[in-house]
Amino acid sequence: MNIAVVGLSHKTAPVEIRETVSIPTPQVEEAIATLKSCPHIEEVTVLSTCNRLEIYIVTPAMEHGVREVSQFLADYGKVDLTNLRPYLFTLLHHDAVMHLMRVSAGLDSLVLGEGQILSQVKQTHKVGQQFKGLGRMLDKLFKQAITAGKRVRTETSIGTGAVSISSAAAELAQMKVEDLTQQRITIIGAGKMSRLLVQHLLAKGGTNLTILNRSMSGAERLAAQFKEAELKLHTMDDLDTILPQSDIVFTSTSATQPIINKAKLESILSASQDLMLIDISVPRNVDGDVSAMDTVQSFNVDDLKAVVAQNQESRRQMAMEAEGLLEEEVDNFEVWQRSLDTVSTISSLRKKVETIREQELEKALSRLGSEFAERHQEVIEALTRGIVNKILHDPMVQLRAQKDIEARNQAMEALQTLFNLENSVQKV
Repeated sequence: MNIAVVGLSHKTAPVEIRETVSIPTPQVEEAIATLKSCPHIEEVTVLSTCNRLEIYIVTPAMEHGVREVSQFLADYGKVDLTNLRPYLFTLLHHDAVMHLMRVSAGLDSLVLGEGQILSQVKQTHKVGQQFKGLGRMLDKLFKQAITAGKRVRTETSIGTGAVSISSAAAELAQMKVEDLTQQRITIIGAGKMSRLLVQHLLAKGGTNLTILNRSMSGAERLAAQFKEAELKLHTMDDLDTILPQSDIVFTSTSATQPIINKAKLESILSASQDLMLIDISVPRNVDGDVSAMDTVQSFNVDDLKAVVAQNQESRRQMAMEAEGLLEEEVDNFEVWQRSLDTVSTISSLRKKVETIREQELEKALSRLGSEFAERHQEVIEALTRGIVNKILHDPMVQLRAQKDIEARNQAMEALQTLFNLENSVQKV
């Protein structure tokens, strides 16, 4: 069985491409079911964030499995695979394993060392289990990746001062207007990223904050975390009223279609009103056509790269330190993975040796007489088991630890021949 990842990210595709294949949480179950029904996909799960969509699979036929994932993405996004393929990346075997480790540690993020991705990897693991996409291989891989992400954050300083997408958005606003204290700021959405936006805006002096959310209860839950801020709360029904009263608008909702476009703004804004829109959602909440308006400045997640670049250099040395920890975690996973190839041979060897032990023990006990045998059988049996285990220990450890595939296959063939084992060697 082979591990592969197929996907696209902020490194390979612009936001307008990423949003076409974005898989929101309610659609993940159907996506996993569709992929699991493919003839060459044994295990699968979907990692979907605002900056990446990655599909991890276990497949017995790598070329076919990768092709099935690529075609699924094209079908899902309603785009021709020929047009989508230039934006896709495919990583196999060791590279796929290391990639997930780096993603979990925040080393592949737009914001180097950001912490939110680890919780998203945990959620991907949980959802994969819930919807029956994970088997033994991906379950172990994601558990190892989560361990790796935790280690990097506790054993290095890469997360210190690391900004999130939300804080980069707040910093971008501050760069554009210099002083946030006099700005009328509206945040559309009340999820985790909006909560972080409120936190960072307050820290930068932005106190005139309005929250618009689909439900008032969601807005109230967010406001309850910032009781000193006196946030103004509204539902989306008030969108047309609030936008003209705003200087800066951040959008962070799960809407799959734009909620703000040129036509809407032209109908509610005065001809001379300036407005800054910062959209951190994927799919985008703000239609690209608003950029044609002279009085509107519009930014999306891809525009945050310049902000993030200013914060990156100080963490690059820490990232190098983190890479060493990830190599250890990759090695741990691959040792376990290699051990799966040897299970059949080891099981056959242990079964044969155990059969010999039981036969010889039965002969010995019968010669010792029933009275002696009954009194000392437990001790004698423990003795023979101990001898067997010690004899088998080194061959099993060496076989599992053998990194070279050809050498491992040769070792398994040798054991099969020398011990005349019944099961054939499972080559990889």
